[in-house]
Amino acid sequence: MEVIVLASPDLVCQRAARMVARLVRGKPDAVLGLPTGNTPRATYDELGRLHREEGLSFARAGAFGLDEYVGIAPDHPGAFRRTLQETLYRQIDLPLGRIHSPDGQASDLPAACARYEAEIAESGGLDMVVLGLGTDGHIAFNEPTSSFGSRTRIKTLADETRAANQAAFGAEPVPHHAITVGIATILEARRCLLLAFGSAKAAAVAQMVEGPLTALVPASALQLHPHATILVDEAAATGLALRSYYAAVAAAKPDWQRED
Repeated sequence: MEVIVLASPDLVCQRAARMVARLVRGKPDAVLGLPTGNTPRATYDELGRLHREEGLSFARAGAFGLDEYVGIAPDHPGAFRRTLQETLYRQIDLPLGRIHSPDGQASDLPAACARYEAEIAESGGLDMVVLGLGTDGHIAFNEPTSSFGSRTRIKTLADETRAANQAAFGAEPVPHHAITVGIATILEARRCLLLAFGSAKAAAVAQMVEGPLTALVPASALQLHPHATILVDEAAATGLALRSYYAAVAAAKPDWQRED
């Protein structure tokens, strides 16, 4: 696991966008796993800028949304499919036919989950999965106690998670259930890139990076991944005991490993 501490959230998001761009330029048909929420928004805006101003093309790429609520329409203001459309897809040239989202309205939800998992496999697997981090250590909607062997499935959302997503639903209640890609699916991605910033994420970052491998902190599963990069700002890094070591690693990285 590589931990990179940057001075601000903006620098975290800019670095993340450059890493995605480098992948897509080197492999134009790259398949991405993409989150929603506030964390990746500035990254998506930067990818849009790179597309408009520097010719970054997603015309051959593919994208899989990491999760979706059960029981709401795709055009609902809280739907993650709509959020990705508004925050990223409309800014780039990713073809509609290469955009995939879990079907939270399916009549047979377990079958829909199995189909989604099969679609990821048929695409050749995820080249990069971009992740946010919940304050309770969840990634995608894999809540605490999620199995490290889990695949795309239905999850019951924790009250903390529902409260964090209330703004998109106004006075409506946030659904209790969602479809999410599983931890095993995330760990099969060729590259994992997690973004976190703000003091509210500091405890989860420390538990993920330096704590024990435990299902109580689903993000700790990234310790098992051979190519996981954690991008955090100074505030989110305050709980890291080895903060100075991570800085030394970054400073001593050979040129052929550098991505900045």
